[in-house]
Amino acid sequence: MTTPRSALTVVPGGSAGCPVQHLGSPVDTDGPRILLDTPGFAADPHGTYRDMRQRYGSLVPIELSPGVPATLVIGYHTALRILNDPEHFPADPRFWQGTVPADCPLLPMMQWYPNALRNAGNAHLRYRQAYTAAIDGIDLHALHTTVEKIAIPLINDFCQTGTADLVSQYAFPLAFDAINRMVGCSAELGQRVATGMAALFDNVNPAWGMDHLSQALMELVQLRRASPGDDVTSRMAHHPAKLTDEEMLYNLISFYGAGIEPQQNLISNTLLLMITDHRFGGGMLGGSLSTRDALDEVLFKDPPLANYAITYPRQPILIDNAWLPANQPVVISLSACNNDPVIGGGDRTGNRSHLAWSAGPHACPARSVAYLVVQDAIDQLLDALPEMRLAVDQNELSWRPGPFHRAMAALPVTFPASPPLNLV
Repeated sequence: MTTPRSALTVVPGGSAGCPVQHLGSPVDTDGPRILLDTPGFAADPHGTYRDMRQRYGSLVPIELSPGVPATLVIGYHTALRILNDPEHFPADPRFWQGTVPADCPLLPMMQWYPNALRNAGNAHLRYRQAYTAAIDGIDLHALHTTVEKIAIPLINDFCQTGTADLVSQYAFPLAFDAINRMVGCSAELGQRVATGMAALFDNVNPAWGMDHLSQALMELVQLRRASPGDDVTSRMAHHPAKLTDEEMLYNLISFYGAGIEPQQNLISNTLLLMITDHRFGGGMLGGSLSTRDALDEVLFKDPPLANYAITYPRQPILIDNAWLPANQPVVISLSACNNDPVIGGGDRTGNRSHLAWSAGPHACPARSVAYLVVQDAIDQLLDALPEMRLAVDQNELSWRPGPFHRAMAALPVTFPASPPLNLV
C-alpha cells in the first residue's frame, strides 16, 4: 500500500515524477523534495520509504526542515559504500553550515563541533581515541547492577496502580539516570542536560537546548578535572589526547545524545514489540524468542535513530547514476536501508547485519553498553510485570515528529496491580 499524500510533503518546484538522475545535480537543484519533519512521516515512515523507493530508487531528494535540502540514502549497499568512504564523504559540516541561515533550526543538531562525530581525518582519530577509551573503561558487570538499582524504584512508583506510561515513567528516566551515572553527573546537572537534549532532537527551540545542556556539562567538566572518578568524563578529561574544555564539552554532548534519546526509544520500541507480538507472548514467560531477539528486530525495523550518519561530500560525486552536490548533507536512512528489499526480509532472528549502529569509522563505539542497558531495563520490567498489555489500540499510539528519530510520544500500558519489589 502506498503512503497517503498527506504523509509525503513535496516542496513545490517540479513534477512528482522527476527522475532520480536530476536529484541534487550541481546544475539542477530545484526539483521536488520530500519534507521529513511532518506528523504524516512520523506516523507512517515505512510507507513513506516504500513510496520513495518506487519513485526515486536508492537516493531521495528531501528537506530535513523547510529550506534545508539534503539527500536521503535508502539503499543498503549504497549506504555501506558511503559510510566506508570518509575520504569522499567526510562528516565535517563546516562548508555546508556556511550556506544556511544563522537561525536555521537544525544548526545546533548538525553544525560542526570539536568532537568525534563532526570531524574527519586526524582530528576525528584523536577525538575517537579519547571517546572510545572512556567508554571502554565502563565496567559492564557493575553497570548491570546499576541498571537494576535504577529500574526497581521506577517500577515501584507505578506497579501498584495497574497503569503506566512506559516512555515518561520508565524508558526516559532509566536511560537518563544510567547515562548520568556513567559520566559521573549529579541528578540536577543531568536533568538540565536531558531537557536541553530533548529540545535538540524535537527541533523545538534547539538553540536554547544547546545552550542549556552546554552550561550544565561545562560545570561537570570542571568538576571532574578537579576531582576525577571512575567515570566517562574523568577518563576523557585525563586521556593522553589532552582534550580542551571545549572539546570535552562537545564529546560529552555526543555521548549524551547517543545515550538518552536513542536508548529511550530503543527501550520503548522494543517493549511495544514484545507486548504486542505473539512470538514474545504467553504472559512474556512462554514466548519463543528472547529480549535480545526483540532488540535486534527493532534495530532492523524501527531503529531509534531512523535517519542520521550525516556526511557532506567535498565535491560533486556520482552515486547510483545521480549527482550529489558538494557540501550538501547526505543522510543515511538507517531504517529504510535495513528494510531494503535487496537484502531480503522474512525471519531475521539472530541476524545483526543492520545499520542501526552505523558503519565505517563513525560506527557507534558503545553498542555493548547500549545493549546491556536496554536489555536489562526491559528484562527488569517484564520480570516484574509479565502480564502487561497496551492500554490503547496500537493504531492510536502517537509518534513524535522529527527528521532523525523514531520515537513514541507515550506508551500507555495496563497490568494487574503488583506489590513493590525489594530494593537491591
